[in-house]
Amino acid sequence: MMARIDKMFDVQREELMWGDRKLVLETGKVARQADGAVVATYGETSVLACVVGAKEPKAGIDFLPLTVNYQERAYAAGRIPGGYFKREGRPSEKETLVSRLIDRPIRPLFVEGWRNDTQVTVTVLTHDLENDPDIVAMVAASAALTLSGVPFMGPIGAARVGYINGGYKLNPLVTETKEESSLDLVVAGTQDAVLMVESEAKELSEDVMLGAVMFGHKHFQPVIEAIIRLAEKAAKEPRDFQAPENADVEKAVLDVCEAELRAAYTKTVKQERYAAVDEVKAKVMAALCAEGAEKFPAEKVKAAFKEAQSKVVRWNILDTGSRIDGRDVKTVRPILSEVGVLPRAHGSSLFTRGETQALVVATLGTGEDEQFIDALEGTYKERFLLHYNFPPYSVGETGRMGSPGRREIGHGKLAWRAIRPVLPPAHEFPYTIRVVSEITESNGSSSMASVCGGSLSLMDAGVPLRRPVAGIAMGLILEGERFAVLSDILGDEDHLGDMDFKVAGTDEGVTSLQMDIKIAGITEEIMRVALDQARDGRAHILGEMAKALTDARPELGEYAPRIETMQIPTDKIRDVIGTGGKVIREIVEKTGAKINIDDSGTVKIASADGKAIKAAYNWIRSIVAEPEVGVIYDGTIVKCMEFGAFVNFFGAKDGLVHISELAANRVAKVTDVVKEGDKVKVKFLGQDDRGKIRLSMKVVDQQTGEDISDKIKAQRDAERAERGDEPREPREGREGGRHRGERRREAGE
Repeated sequence: MMARIDKMFDVQREELMWGDRKLVLETGKVARQADGAVVATYGETSVLACVVGAKEPKAGIDFLPLTVNYQERAYAAGRIPGGYFKREGRPSEKETLVSRLIDRPIRPLFVEGWRNDTQVTVTVLTHDLENDPDIVAMVAASAALTLSGVPFMGPIGAARVGYINGGYKLNPLVTETKEESSLDLVVAGTQDAVLMVESEAKELSEDVMLGAVMFGHKHFQPVIEAIIRLAEKAAKEPRDFQAPENADVEKAVLDVCEAELRAAYTKTVKQERYAAVDEVKAKVMAALCAEGAEKFPAEKVKAAFKEAQSKVVRWNILDTGSRIDGRDVKTVRPILSEVGVLPRAHGSSLFTRGETQALVVATLGTGEDEQFIDALEGTYKERFLLHYNFPPYSVGETGRMGSPGRREIGHGKLAWRAIRPVLPPAHEFPYTIRVVSEITESNGSSSMASVCGGSLSLMDAGVPLRRPVAGIAMGLILEGERFAVLSDILGDEDHLGDMDFKVAGTDEGVTSLQMDIKIAGITEEIMRVALDQARDGRAHILGEMAKALTDARPELGEYAPRIETMQIPTDKIRDVIGTGGKVIREIVEKTGAKINIDDSGTVKIASADGKAIKAAYNWIRSIVAEPEVGVIYDGTIVKCMEFGAFVNFFGAKDGLVHISELAANRVAKVTDVVKEGDKVKVKFLGQDDRGKIRLSMKVVDQQTGEDISDKIKAQRDAERAERGDEPREPREGREGGRHRGERRREAGE
């Protein structure tokens, strides 16, 4: 059988010990019609990456048409998908985020001018629930691209870095990342430089973060070497592609427009600047592409004009240190922070930084509002949600409105990672928390505005954050040996620069770091400068935010739900829920409170009305607790019998008031004293030998609820003394726990 397989397939493999597990790269057996296909296996997690590049360029575009699709199959973890159709549907949030994670480091490495549709499809085949497939997927995609023959200047490597007990850990297991590590950092890059970083941290220092990046870069070098060895055995011939030569077009464009373009980029207002740039562009098109006197193709002129824009902006910054809006490289734009801007929201803020503005709203909910996440590792619940919306009006444009795209999901997750480390634990603050960031204006780093506004809105809602969080976006202009790191970049600086470097954190340390490089990579020196400069910028922003709010409000907002937590014995959970949920539904319907019970017996009762919480609390307590002998309770007559009345007095508990206990005087008929539905006050006397509950009304003042048993006894004793009666013997049947017959026998009667 093996001989037949060897003849059919030309299988090539590379193996190495990476960390403390084996990494295997294999090609030649699966998906042979793709330009490049690699199965990567790490531990027992396997991923298939396939690359196809179209044979002809796509007409009419001036960008790289690259698509990355990462997809998880439920069978990889031995599961069947939920839902009616029992098959995978639209991409999950994780699938979207990992697709972006793969795209970001590979996109800068395609040869300039490549316009052929290129698709990278990555499928998780098996998941051992220990090794996260995202790193394996990045490695597999890099290997498949390197083998495919498309003009990809890779390969890249990638690694996850944890920080456990003061030391770095390469590719920690899923459980280690969640339970032990104070850092979850993914880094990717080439042999020479870092291209991408994505991370979440528990207020770590800039030095620790930079150390983690360099640790990861060092330890994925063996993976790059393995991919190169595999390519030497199995790579396809490189495509016959030459990058277009546009030097003559670019020179012609600059000759026409350089002075006017420099003048346009001195306008500090975004819309005025865009209008001026459009006028310059129209002049260039008229000069070089006039009908009947076309000097160059229109597509080449448009591409050259974009290049001219980039050069003008970059030259100005490197030569003068002055940026588009007149700032120097370290200055942050003016900031205005406001809170409580929406009166009925639980918490709200309006964060404005220059021409970027975020309206952020925090909403508090109960356990019922937690999001169920259906992941390969299993279904779990998430109590913190952050959603980011980027409507087209925020940049003065029209556009599609619909479900969130990859950009919205990615930016929302970045802000989520930045804020989550400072949230209070669930046992201290038992709320589900949702933050929504509506970007109302955008000109640079709306994701970091979402972090700042999100922190303020949560504090406005009364969420006790450990510390306020702020974020800042840094840019880079790199020309040869010269470079400039820019604090708080504009949209144009992001688009025309070489780096988008976002850092969020508190005054104690970093909580999130994201970096995307648009060139072949940057050095450790540049990253250190960017981190130090970002720390100063973050401190400034935190100071501006403090002018609006320095800490969480001491109380929740007027319209926020209150949550009371109580613990009940686990063997009483069934009693509170009732058959088919009958009891808990009745409590919810009659009190108006929301109730959530988990398997440990923790009960969360929520309502904006304190009376509703108290009513539900007392009701549940009455189900799980036992009444105390001698205590007086409010009750309701539920049934009248000849021998007495049954009273509901302790939640669902009923007890009997014997006819002799209804009133101090003799009662001939129960209904002479009470009728069904009457509200009464009863004293719990205990239980008889059969466990039946005994109650008394006559020893309780029905107006005040006072225990009058002593008054009744004193009154009877006085009446006997007046008649000259001897003190009455104890009631027949007991004296000190003995029957009367026993006493007589002892006396010899």
